[in-house]
Order: sequence, then C-alpha cells, then structure tokens
Amino acid sequence: MENVFFNRNKTKKIRVGKIFVGGGEPITVQSMTNTDTRDVVSTINQIKGLEEEGCSIVRVAVLDAQAAQAIKEIKKSVSIPVVADIHFDYRLAIMSMENGADKIRLNPGNIGDRERVRKVVEVAKERQIPIRIGVNSGSIEKAILKKYNGVSPEAMVESALEHARILEEEGFFDIVFSLKASSVPMTIAAYRLMSKKTNYPLHLGVTEAGTVNGGTIKSSIGIGCLLAEGIGDTIRVSLTGEPKNEVRVGNAILKSLGLKKGGIDFVSCPTCGRCRINLIDIANEVENKLSSINKDIKVAIMGCEVNGPGEAKEADIGIAGGINEALLFKKGQIVRKIAQENVVNELLEEIRKL
Repeated sequence: MENVFFNRNKTKKIRVGKIFVGGGEPITVQSMTNTDTRDVVSTINQIKGLEEEGCSIVRVAVLDAQAAQAIKEIKKSVSIPVVADIHFDYRLAIMSMENGADKIRLNPGNIGDRERVRKVVEVAKERQIPIRIGVNSGSIEKAILKKYNGVSPEAMVESALEHARILEEEGFFDIVFSLKASSVPMTIAAYRLMSKKTNYPLHLGVTEAGTVNGGTIKSSIGIGCLLAEGIGDTIRVSLTGEPKNEVRVGNAILKSLGLKKGGIDFVSCPTCGRCRINLIDIANEVENKLSSINKDIKVAIMGCEVNGPGEAKEADIGIAGGINEALLFKKGQIVRKIAQENVVNELLEEIRKL
C-alpha cells in the first residue's frame, strides 16, 4: 500500500559511492563501526555484518594517518559506501579521500584556517566526494551560543549554514547536513527549521540517544516524526552497544512508515485474559528465528480467536491461540490446529514454503 499521509521534501541529489542520497531517492540507513579502524580485519567483519542487516552507508572513525590509510584496504572487501569521520586535522580528510573514502564528515570550522578548508575542498571536488556538515548541540561555536543565550535549534542551524557558506564560497555544493541533539524536541525543531532554509539533503539522527531500550524510543520518535513530515533523506540511529541494533531499528522505523519495502513484517497482539497459550515466548522465539528468513510477507502471532485470524486477516500467515494449541491461518482462512509445543517449528516450516 502506498504511503499517502505525507510527501517528502524535495532536496538535492548527492552521490555517495554507488548510491544516491536526496532527490527523492530511497531513504538510506547508516551506522558507524565501533572497532578500531586501524584493525582492518575486525572493521571489515563488522561492516559485512552491518551490510547483512541492511545497512546502506557506514562511517568509520579516522583518528590518525594509519586509520586513514586503512580505508584503502577496507574498501577492497566491502560493498557499501564508506564515510570517513574527521575532526580537527584537515590532512586526515585529504588522506581518507585519497584512500577511497566515499564521503567525509566534518565541520569546516574546526579543521583550521581557510587555506586548509580550501585544500580539502580541492580534493573533494576532484574526486566528486560529498561532505557532511555534522553539527551537534555540543559543538556550536561560542559566538553563536552567546548570540542565542545557549544551545537552541536556531543556533544549531546558524552554525551549520555558516560552515556550508565556507564550502560554497570555495565552489563546493555536494553537501549534506546533520543537526543532532540528545534532546528529541530540540532535534526535531532544528531539522524543521533547516528544511525551510535549504534544499541540501538531511541526515537525521538523535545523538547520544542511549542504550538499545531507551535509545530506540528516542530515535524512533525523533526520526519518525521528521520522516512523517517529509523531512530527511538518510538516517542513523545512535545506540550504545552493537551497531547491528542501529541498523535493525533504522530499517524498522522506515518500514513502520511505509518508506521501505521487503522483509518480514512481524505483528503480535499484546495478550490479555483471553489468552490460553504461552504466546509471549512463542512470539519472541518466532521473531528471533524470522531474522534469518528473507521473504516479503506479513506474519501474525495472535493470542485468541478474537484478534486472529479476524483482526489479522490481512497477514499472509499466522497463528491464533487456543487452549494449549493454536490455529494456523493463511490470509484469514483457518488451515489447521497445531499443538502448543509444535507451534514454532510448524509455523516456521509453513513460512519457508510460502
């Protein structure tokens, strides 16, 4: 079903390696490795794992020259675009691009004087490599903070636009913006304001969102709210822990808004007093095992005959709990009964047959 409740903002199309961001292109999910980039083997293995989860763009930290040089070897073994995360040293940005980085993330204002910015831009223009200007609530210039009496959406936007002006004056326009705060309301307000002031692509995220539990909630609200308003071209969910979780949550956000197709759509009821089957354990086990099955179907795990197959009749396949057993149904039609102890295995076998 087509998503009809919002229209995406029109933004400039920017090439990042073999894919595009903005300009109506599909919204991409990003993540960042937490390995030491200089450890090429570990970094490659983590990136490949992220690719398998559906990551479209990956960022690596470039702390020194060795990390910048490692990008060359990393690029040989991965298929998604690699972004070099740069702070303070303009030479690392140049080295990263020379070693194959598909994009760099920096703030022009913290890499030195205008001549250093010019040198970075020269290489980026020559190699057609975009630059993401990443402004966080904690990285705003003192003069702008003073002007706005502290951190505010207006301060974040002004800081980002000022950095962009430096690049534009050097004739560089392949720019992506991000304006991240740990505060969800401030993040939303900053992106809303920026979307009115520019047509450059926007990279959405809530920074320092927290652990998987709390961070998923904050990111889903912040990113989801903006996407539902048509704002945003690529997203990164920032979570403390295993980067794969960021990709899983990011893709789930897109799918919940109808912005991403494919993969299993898993639904389950919250259970109530009518439930006479161990639905919680069944649902958790089925959802976990579905992660290894790549099918574009909807699977429903329902607790009783009231909500399944009735409420879940649009599902391709599912079960409705009975007394120590479950009804297997397909497209709302009951197929047969399954004993509780066999529900998971038989349901998964039926799913594989579809």
